[in-house]
Amino acid sequence: MTTTAGSDLDKHGPSDLKRSITGRLLFFYVLGDVLGSGIYVLIGLVAGAVGGAFWLAFAIGVTVATVTGLAYAELVTKYPRAAGAALYVNKAFGNRFLTFVMAVCMLSACFAAAGSLATGFAAYFDEIWSLPPALLVSLGFVVVLTVVNYVGITESAVANMLMTFVEVAGLLVIMAIGIVYVAQGKADFATLGEFHTDDNPVLAVVAGVALAFFAMTGFENAANVAEETVDPRRTFPRALVAGMVTAGVVYVLVAITAALVVPVSTLADSDAALLEVVKADVLPLPVGVMTTLFAAIAMVAIANTTLVSVVTQSRILYGMAREDVVPGAFARVHSHRRSPWVALCFAGLVVCSLLLAGWLLNQAGVGLDVVARLATVTVVFTLFIYALVIVSCLKLRGSDDDGDNYRAPTALLVAGLVGNVVLLAYVVYDDPHSLIWCAALLALGLALYVAERLFGRRDRATSAVR
Repeated sequence: MTTTAGSDLDKHGPSDLKRSITGRLLFFYVLGDVLGSGIYVLIGLVAGAVGGAFWLAFAIGVTVATVTGLAYAELVTKYPRAAGAALYVNKAFGNRFLTFVMAVCMLSACFAAAGSLATGFAAYFDEIWSLPPALLVSLGFVVVLTVVNYVGITESAVANMLMTFVEVAGLLVIMAIGIVYVAQGKADFATLGEFHTDDNPVLAVVAGVALAFFAMTGFENAANVAEETVDPRRTFPRALVAGMVTAGVVYVLVAITAALVVPVSTLADSDAALLEVVKADVLPLPVGVMTTLFAAIAMVAIANTTLVSVVTQSRILYGMAREDVVPGAFARVHSHRRSPWVALCFAGLVVCSLLLAGWLLNQAGVGLDVVARLATVTVVFTLFIYALVIVSCLKLRGSDDDGDNYRAPTALLVAGLVGNVVLLAYVVYDDPHSLIWCAALLALGLALYVAERLFGRRDRATSAVR
């Protein structure tokens, strides 16, 4: 195995970070990351792709994601340090350009996810106040979250914690509606086995899984707190798998509730599908009040996930700037707020540009579903990253093993790799135009890299991506 000389990612010195995250805390960290807002935004698209059996897409999606998580678990117990996928790829291949591509893919996935979520936010906002144009709401949403991050990471973290409770409450409301609906004897369980497609049901499920995968991401962020976890070799695999399985059960129950309570065609045609479950008027509460309340909950949930995405975007840019990969301006920190304001502004500008591009294409008559397209772009990047992490895990077998680290079953890792590759191939086949958007985001990263090579100073910290 080769490594990049002088890489900060390869140093084995003691960590300066405090190990204070217990197994229980890590479980809730994983659960909170996975129980994001993807299901609030994409459940209608998944239902339209599969039919009443779309709950199966979420079950398979979380299974593939959990198997991928086993690769992260093994690598974390071998290399319990921050940096995540970039560290693992660097360890496995020692190739600075490949590590750079990995970092850009992670950044691009965050950009696309934020754009998709911002569009979904506008759909729920329309239920409360339909006057502002959806594009204006989406752009304002991105600007507000950028400002929140500018104010400071402490404020962002507090907001994230509070919003996590709200988004979980929203999913509990949906499950409560399902329980009451079944108790009333109105449920037609035959719906859960229906496939509304003229094609092979297997392909329908694959299409649904590809979309549902957007809601399964987030667990990989836990790898970045490995240095702060107590006894990560023992606690990380357990907490990650338990968190993923719990999130998967919640998602499947929510999907089953939606399929039983609301016609699949209604879910598929709605831009705010979970709101249709509330509008079914199952709970003994005023439906108007519940509709407004749930729309607000959904907006908070979407804001929570997007807030984390905005934080991640700016920190990736900040870190890459400190490592001489992109122009040094992105490493500038506000003297008082201590936030990477240039990186924040640039990230917000990129996300807004994606939203504007989608709007312009629709104005030109393309008929683009911005939520679906940007979600697809996110999934393309994510599946590529996950597949490469599994390959890195397999390649590093026998390296840095001490007999005490967790070892994922090889057969499951191979199955996970196949699952990620198959899904990636299908997503690209189903929406080849998404590659244009992917190429544009990659080109942006490459342009920043070239700008740094041509005009940047080489006086900042070195790293694996140099």
